[in-house]
Amino acid sequence: GLADRFARVLARPLGWLYPSVPAGSPAARLISLNMAANMLGVGNAATPAGLEAIKEMKAMGRGGGEASDDMCMLLVVNCSSLQLIPTTVIALRQAAGSASPSDILLPAILASITATAFGIAAAKAMASIRRLRR
Repeated sequence: GLADRFARVLARPLGWLYPSVPAGSPAARLISLNMAANMLGVGNAATPAGLEAIKEMKAMGRGGGEASDDMCMLLVVNCSSLQLIPTTVIALRQAAGSASPSDILLPAILASITATAFGIAAAKAMASIRRLRR
């Protein structure tokens, strides 16, 4: 039930990021799972949901071998990995003997938000250019 609640919370932003993905579809649920895993800092858990979301989006698409704008957006958001809790880096710092392994929390969050925002802007711009060329 937690994944479904998270999907409902993210419904509006996901609708803007992935306009051709219907709100209640399996792809939307998988995308929200992917984003939740990334936000919690467990990127390895995000990968299977992301791959399944791509398969669902491909099945919903018009066919062809070309990635859709929504698929590209998922790749951008997944790769920029918007993290609220960078657990991997904190764990590595702790294992290395850092006195304050969580001191990187604020800079990591700011860097993650910045990378995601620029990635989304670039993907939206490229999608617009692609639509204009058609």
